Amino acid sequence: MMTEANLPADMLEPVADVGGIAQPLLQVKGLTKHFPVRGGLFSPQKTVRAVDNLSFAVMKGETVGIVGESGCGKSTTARLLMHLMPRDGGDIVYDGMQVGRSLSLRELRRGMQMVFQDSYASLNPRLTIEESIAFGPKVHGMADGAARTLARELLGKVGLRPETFANRYPHEISGGQRQRVNIARALALSPRLVILDEAVSALDKSVEAQVLNLLADLKREFGLTYLFISHDLNVVRYISDRVLVMYLGEVVELGPVDAVWDAPAHPYTRALLAAMPSSVPDRRTEVPPISGDPPNPIDPPSGCRFHTRCPFAEPVCANDTPKLGDLDTMGHQAACYMAVPGSGHSRAPAKARGDDAA
Repeated sequence: MMTEANLPADMLEPVADVGGIAQPLLQVKGLTKHFPVRGGLFSPQKTVRAVDNLSFAVMKGETVGIVGESGCGKSTTARLLMHLMPRDGGDIVYDGMQVGRSLSLRELRRGMQMVFQDSYASLNPRLTIEESIAFGPKVHGMADGAARTLARELLGKVGLRPETFANRYPHEISGGQRQRVNIARALALSPRLVILDEAVSALDKSVEAQVLNLLADLKREFGLTYLFISHDLNVVRYISDRVLVMYLGEVVELGPVDAVWDAPAHPYTRALLAAMPSSVPDRRTEVPPISGDPPNPIDPPSGCRFHTRCPFAEPVCANDTPKLGDLDTMGHQAACYMAVPGSGHSRAPAKARGDDAA
């Protein structure tokens, strides 16, 4: 374990906890990103609504999983949070400090790091493993010798013997080993939040399990908070405390992972869970749980964006956009008229007495 005795004297200190344990580490309010699409000679320019008015919070010490089909905006959200692309609207608040105002981008990068899906493209092929991990701390002012000592220490933490791997190049190690290097590199700045964008999806199952167990161990040891993006629902359930379901750039369901798995409230969430592969022959999926392709994000449907594929869609679904509503007192929320009492949907629960007066 890292102690004062075996760490470099000028190791970067973790970003301080400003607001206490009850304050969310990350708050996202109305995050929006639209990509312009060049129109034709006589057609106006249109936009792809990749992320549309996204709001959520990540509490300190928890793991929030983000799931959804390809193209729903998961990776774009991660890149917006890391400021790898400019956002069109919305606010990002890190531990009570608004990014861009009370918190600089340099300070944000100290407190929030990201692990990408492509482990090879994430590393500079001209740098050794040790140099890649030491690069970030050196940029932030750490001496070269101390940064290299820290790099070797972190290699050991992620299960790679520094005497064997420190002087190798990315092409000389396997994909699972490269992803461990990327995790070590992310930890080199002592962040409090790590964004993992499909970090295990390119690995075979045995290596994937090793990396997931490594992430769980590192979370406990360093007190990390994770934002875990994946299309693999089994992995998300294993590692997450809460799960956020995205569809066409919007949040359709959010809640504790067990509540979402045991009682999914949105038809899209039910379809995703029904599509999970099973190793039990009697539980094979024979009927497609969801039909058709997602609508074009350039011109998304009115109202609920899922209504064109939803087997329970009614006129109210096409006319108005449902808002995220509380389903219980445990934080389970869904944006579906079937979950809103008195919404006008035939499957919606009846209004409780006194709701109208309230």
